[in-house]
Amino acid sequence: MVRGLRRLGLTAAAGTTLVAPPAAAHAPPAANAVPAANAVPAAAYAPPGPGPDAGSSDEQGVQPGAPSWVPFVPPAPPLPARPPAPAVPSPWGRSQPAKSGGTAYIALAGSGRVARVDVATHTVTSTAIRADTAEGVAVTPDARKVYAAATGQYQVIAVDAATLRATPITVGAHPQDVAVSPDGAQAYAAVTGGDTGAGGSSEVAVIDTRTDTVARRIDVGAAPRRIAFAPDGRSAYVTTARGLTVIDTAKGEVAGTVPGIPDAQGVAVAPDGSRVYATQPDADLLYVVDAASRTVTRQVKAGAEPWAVAAAPDGRKVYVADMNSDSAGVYDASGRRHLADVPVGRRPASVAATPDGSEVWVGNGMTGTVSVIDTSADEVATTIRGGSASATLGASPLDIAFVRDP
Repeated sequence: MVRGLRRLGLTAAAGTTLVAPPAAAHAPPAANAVPAANAVPAAAYAPPGPGPDAGSSDEQGVQPGAPSWVPFVPPAPPLPARPPAPAVPSPWGRSQPAKSGGTAYIALAGSGRVARVDVATHTVTSTAIRADTAEGVAVTPDARKVYAAATGQYQVIAVDAATLRATPITVGAHPQDVAVSPDGAQAYAAVTGGDTGAGGSSEVAVIDTRTDTVARRIDVGAAPRRIAFAPDGRSAYVTTARGLTVIDTAKGEVAGTVPGIPDAQGVAVAPDGSRVYATQPDADLLYVVDAASRTVTRQVKAGAEPWAVAAAPDGRKVYVADMNSDSAGVYDASGRRHLADVPVGRRPASVAATPDGSEVWVGNGMTGTVSVIDTSADEVATTIRGGSASATLGASPLDIAFVRDP
């Protein structure tokens, strides 16, 4: 059902308890806020129950006070790791952490929570948002709404960032990812149907963010996994069990596919929209795609099991979370040069760049932490652990979304 958790070997069973910050850190509801009829407080919301294929109480939502994680020993030894390339000194000098500040939202699949983090201070300010087995998270450009994929159920949870009022949106069985369009008008949810292989669902559910209802569904091919929008919002790219699908967002239909990328997982788009990057974990490959022609221009040997990918906002570098290498690979934008391998935590499964590009955050699935990479030196500057200096965020930070403060 849950491809990321299966690879990591994590479940939402009894184990290490997530540490939440004091209640005072949560934003109180606005005095004049009028919630939607089906809205409930995020902290109190519990999914309605497991789908027909759910066989254990672990898939019925994490109850208040009991978010947890269980590590497991992978069934096979790690794949042989590439010798790391020497780091290339950056010509731009060291940057200061998150100069423009902002907020990060981190999907914690194993604890059924979404953490809110102050980017400037690397401090967890809230873990109130709840979404069963959250594997995907996105935020509107105006920072007003957060969308979390409740992968363990049938919903995407829309949350008012100020009041923390939650509105569950039924999209289909076990959505793995959610992405918001650059104009904030739509949110796309990748609906797996409980199977991330050839037998899974083939739908992307398109959510109207004004009404938080499903406006249409798009057939993209078996087992949609991750979604990334082009910067101009005209196209969306979806990885599936069969490859990379391109959606024309104005028409709400498939515009084409990119041949030669079987069983794709991670996806990212260059800031100018000219290139698309996709990973294939089973073959240890990073693909560089020309967006105009929809053709693969370069196939790059990555680290062991490259799971997620992010493009730097300045368009110069690409970062890949190599799950079975416990590192983040760094490449130039063309994919011709392998610049560095940055050691991070165990089983990294998500990666994202801050809006100002000074940092890249890597979510470590088995460690339950986020490694913060200083992009001027391509080395870890600090590690985000949770509500206290010693507590971990919780199992499987599988997605990270940034937004500038309004």
